[in-house]
Amino acid sequence: MPVEVDLTEPDALLTPGEVASIFRVTPKTVTRWAEAGKLDAIRTLGGHRRFLVREVLRVQAESRRPARRRRR
Repeated sequence: MPVEVDLTEPDALLTPGEVASIFRVTPKTVTRWAEAGKLDAIRTLGGHRRFLVREVLRVQAESRRPARRRRR
């Protein structure tokens, strides 16, 4: 079931499930990315992770950029 996410407001907060639907991964993968520092997260008072739209768009843009080749 696809989740509709509004990406027009850069300061909006997204749940791990919403971010997962953007990247087509599981919410657990999004949590792992946050733990690894790949994606910055904000913690709610209840300890839940939320992600800024602008941060999600930054990571999405980086993932679309071709990898740089190493010189030998």
